Amino acid sequence: MKEIISTEQAPKAIGPYSQAVRWNGLAFLSGQIPLDPATGQLVEGGIEEQTVRVLENLRAVLEAAGASFDTVLKTTIFVKDLGDFAKVNEIYGRYFPVNPPARATVEAARLPRDVRVEIEAIAYTK
Repeated sequence: MKEIISTEQAPKAIGPYSQAVRWNGLAFLSGQIPLDPATGQLVEGGIEEQTVRVLENLRAVLEAAGASFDTVLKTTIFVKDLGDFAKVNEIYGRYFPVNPPARATVEAARLPRDVRVEIEAIAYTK
């Protein structure tokens, strides 16, 4: 049976979707954008600040689902400009220093609220 996962430590869903769904030991996390969960506002700064906020939002949803960065199997990164890839990749690597998950990176013409980065994930739960 699927279980809906929700946490106040990450931004509320801004549409008809769940922050994550857990099913059969797997957690499917919706894409996170760089919203401050306390204010619901976009974080200030460039791609580096946005990437850190996105990954911190993912951390909160992973924890709510009984998972962690160590249990992430697959991520998809959406960037507004693939020219930002090196900066995003460097920050991403801090969160996955060993045994990183499978990953795809896609340049998207437009992301929600015109952010520069969005990341979704699939993880197994402990």
